[in-house]
Amino acid sequence: MKMIIGIGGVTNGGKTTLTNRLLGTLPNCCVVYQDDFFKKPDQIEVGEDGFRQWDVITALDMEAMVSTVRGWQENPVKFAHSHGVRLSPEAEECDSLKEERIHILIVEGFLIYNYKPLMDAYDKSFYISLPYEECKRRRSTRTYTIPDPPGLFDGHVWPMYLKHRKEMESQCDRIEYLDGLTSKDDIYDHVFESIQNAILNS
Repeated sequence: MKMIIGIGGVTNGGKTTLTNRLLGTLPNCCVVYQDDFFKKPDQIEVGEDGFRQWDVITALDMEAMVSTVRGWQENPVKFAHSHGVRLSPEAEECDSLKEERIHILIVEGFLIYNYKPLMDAYDKSFYISLPYEECKRRRSTRTYTIPDPPGLFDGHVWPMYLKHRKEMESQCDRIEYLDGLTSKDDIYDHVFESIQNAILNS
């Protein structure tokens, strides 16, 4: 059995924290991080708002991301080996003809529900939300490889978040929304239980 779980949400909402914790507890679990598919800085356009357009889908090589997800779908054991993921002995015996072993892929990112070729891949979809004030506060405390220029959050990041969330809500109705203000433990417990129930009921 193969299961793909989407962990989406607002910037600094706790996606990676949740994903990394699930990686440590779910069986035979691999992950694809959307952030790994950003294009090079010189390929990122400057928009009408005056900022480099990092928070839009065209800043990402989504075809490569979809290809990576499909690689896992075709052979999760081979994918796990190539990404250094240790599998259970039972899972090692599983091949494409034997589906009784569980393999899980987490797809994590801020625009994972805004690209149609990925939309139908998810068996479970989660999205972490934060109010404006808390999101801005968390963003201001983070250190990025490419530092945020002054005004980026209000001038680009938050407006793009609102635009993409509206777009996402209009085309995907299977998402479980999570309140990023609740404790990390509570968010994890809810998601882990939801995944466990999905596995039991599949």
